[in-house]
Amino acid sequence: MGNNQSDTYKTITKKSTGLFKDKGSKFIALAFPVQDEDQIKEILDEVKKSYHDARHHCYAWVLGYNQEQHKFNDDGEPSGTAGKPIWGQLRSYELCHALIVVIRYFGGTKLGVRGLINAYKGAAREAIENNKIVTKTIRDYYSVYFEYPAMNDVMRIMKEFDLPQSAHDFGMSCRIDFSVRQKEADRVVEQINLLRDVTIKFLRTR
Repeated sequence: MGNNQSDTYKTITKKSTGLFKDKGSKFIALAFPVQDEDQIKEILDEVKKSYHDARHHCYAWVLGYNQEQHKFNDDGEPSGTAGKPIWGQLRSYELCHALIVVIRYFGGTKLGVRGLINAYKGAAREAIENNKIVTKTIRDYYSVYFEYPAMNDVMRIMKEFDLPQSAHDFGMSCRIDFSVRQKEADRVVEQINLLRDVTIKFLRTR
């Protein structure tokens, strides 16, 4: 939850493509914004279907807000010549929640280790350059539960910290779902915990 690290991250906003050619080989890079591994798997399956006649479908992805989860795959290319250079581009642009797949059509001439690294890196870079990089804020989402007498106090905190509400339920008792910028989260939770008969529950970070 709340911490002292930066609470912003960079990501891409849409699907984009890049192209790199060398000695008849064609490297087509596709970049996608992604939220989780299920989505990544779906995209990879789709790409393999669409480009089923290509020899290699190499990729790298990064999830998490500090690039904490990542994976790269050479898909039959010599070890370290494809997935890692693609991942290197994601890292150098400091991207999170992004996937890049590079599809290779072999041109008949071997490129050698250096040539391959250069090609996968170049295709991945172009796909990133053709995208739009945005900086997003990491937000923590909470539910707060309370009875009607506490309503004014809860609303005062919502207003004071300018907290966007995503849902509410004012039935027999009350519930408000809201989000807060991550670096403000600890202060908000502290304030709410000072109120009597009010419970706060962490939902997720996004």
